[in-house]
Amino acid sequence: MEKRGFFYGYVIVAASFLVMGTMWGTLYTFGVFFKYLLEEFGWTRAGTSGALALASVFIGLMSTVTGRLTDRYGPRVVITVCGVFLGAGFLLLSRVSTLWQWYLFYGAFIGVGVSGTYVPVTSTIARWFVKRRGMMTGAAIAGLGAGTLAIPPAVTWLIPIFGWRTSYIIVGIIALVLVTSVAQLFRHSPVQMGLKPYGEPASDAIEFSLPTGFTFWEAIHTSQFWVLCATWFLYCLSIGAVVAHIVLHGIGLGLSTTGAALILSFIGAFSTGGRIVLGGIGDRFGYRKTIIACFVLMTGSLFWLLGAKDQWMLYVFGAVFGFSYGGNAALFSPFVAEQFGLRSHGVILGVFMLASGFGEAASPIITGYIFDITKSYYPAFLTWAVLTSVTVLLMLLLKPVRKRESSLP
Repeated sequence: MEKRGFFYGYVIVAASFLVMGTMWGTLYTFGVFFKYLLEEFGWTRAGTSGALALASVFIGLMSTVTGRLTDRYGPRVVITVCGVFLGAGFLLLSRVSTLWQWYLFYGAFIGVGVSGTYVPVTSTIARWFVKRRGMMTGAAIAGLGAGTLAIPPAVTWLIPIFGWRTSYIIVGIIALVLVTSVAQLFRHSPVQMGLKPYGEPASDAIEFSLPTGFTFWEAIHTSQFWVLCATWFLYCLSIGAVVAHIVLHGIGLGLSTTGAALILSFIGAFSTGGRIVLGGIGDRFGYRKTIIACFVLMTGSLFWLLGAKDQWMLYVFGAVFGFSYGGNAALFSPFVAEQFGLRSHGVILGVFMLASGFGEAASPIITGYIFDITKSYYPAFLTWAVLTSVTVLLMLLLKPVRKRESSLP
């Protein structure tokens, strides 16, 4: 019956886009404030950067918690609470005076806040859409790219006018008000509004039931669960390494700082397109097949990087790498729903995010260590290219999860 009028699921997607954009866009203002903190406090670059690594760890760890809470209480409460943590973190940063405060407010408070994005958002969209699930997930998380492109430049304009402390207050107020307000638009599932998920076959007698699928306990006793944990850990090793070191690699090849930074811009821009385009392709041709195609593209781009000497070759790398990276971000939540059902989708997805978070956190450090020893990025990038190729093999060998009768409510 919901097809006769406007389907509320599209409001969920729009709200998700705004939440993703606000949370991740404010998180990535880190680099904008960086130099002002160094100038005022004289901290080392390594010591100051550690707060961002700590935030990444908190995002991964807390994703399992926010996933479980979303399964139980719905996204509105979870995103609201995380929005409060995010806003409070930035407001408190305006008063920071010691390094331990910097780690607490940025690493812990903001890390907890941002954990209320990917898992609660994509898990909710999986409940609202049967058809177009991949496309809608991609449209929602495209907000990450939009926020990253819009908010840091805006903060760059604010700081010279108001100073870095007042700018943190402005960012904190905007984040707090916007996220907590938009969070009120979320509904856990169509059932709450007397609707069916988009694309679910209509029937004369509409009956609503709890989501089916594996419980978390049942999921972790399948081999597929652990294969996917390993797959996403290996896959995110290359992401962390590239995001942290590709600009320095480009400069080492003779590019200007601006020219090297454009590689990241290509990655960001094409990842946004990949989220929407490949999400729609996954809906049509299957999530597993499309994820495999993304892994093949990413592996190919990493091997291409090993031979990339000219500027245009590095931009081609950024475009292909970003496109495949964005596609995987859109496809993974629908794929998890397809494999394990929706009963414990949030917490299952949260554990996979934890595995990927450890990969993203570890690889920049390992890459830097390899460079310090060899004075070259090639051994590290070759390592990540080989390990990314393993993800293709793991996905090819992955068998569908058997949905046992005991898994159903």
